[in-house]
Amino acid sequence: MNSSTVAHLASRAVIAVSGPDWRSFLQGLLTQDVETLAPGALRFAALLTPQGKLLYDLFVAGTEDGALLDVAAEHRAAILTRLTMYRLRAKATLEASDLPVFAVFGGEVAGEGLYADPRLPGLGARAYGERPANADEDAYEAHRLALGVPGPADWGSEANYPIEADFDLLAGIDFKKGCFVGQETTSRMKRRGTIKTRMLPITFEGPAPAFGTEVLAGELRAGEVLSGGDGRAMALLRLDRIEDAALSVEGRPVRVDRPTWMA
Repeated sequence: MNSSTVAHLASRAVIAVSGPDWRSFLQGLLTQDVETLAPGALRFAALLTPQGKLLYDLFVAGTEDGALLDVAAEHRAAILTRLTMYRLRAKATLEASDLPVFAVFGGEVAGEGLYADPRLPGLGARAYGERPANADEDAYEAHRLALGVPGPADWGSEANYPIEADFDLLAGIDFKKGCFVGQETTSRMKRRGTIKTRMLPITFEGPAPAFGTEVLAGELRAGEVLSGGDGRAMALLRLDRIEDAALSVEGRPVRVDRPTWMA
């Protein structure tokens, strides 16, 4: 049996949500359905601006008495403030939690307290609470990048629409759940097929270009480089300019490596 990799995700933090109205409260805010979330299940979602721009990503982990929100640690205070603003009279409690976040991936991913990552089977599972780790967060980020899955370093805040960040392909949006903040724009983009740009992995020789470096298709701008490492990075690309095009970054040839999960 192959042992799995366990990485402490220091960039993530937890918000505990409970109270009799916690489901209906989150249901009206997030892009993913939580009404059917069972204890032990995990949903990937986003909190959007009213205009439909991506504010924050999060995972919603079902517990016996509510849910855990797995969020970017640097944004936890801001997320708590925003959720509190929306809470109004809802009987829901929001509290910062000290639970650490772990990713378990590769090899045999099984065991108590694991929440299967809903985006892709290859991403393994998340875990909340102390456990022995045998890798750091860089190992998980390299694994995510190898699968061509964008992450928080790629989408920032209020810079992109969730569909541009592939949330619709990675189980991050439920288009049948009913209203949520930013739903109108999100649904219209999907319905009308007006998806002009997406985040895709690119490959190249040498170190990753700086974040924001222009990707060219001939002499035309085709997008920009996002996060990455040696030989591979994510990029936000115009779909109409990358097909059968000679792409380059700073004079270096690059190639789009479209992952199989996007087919």
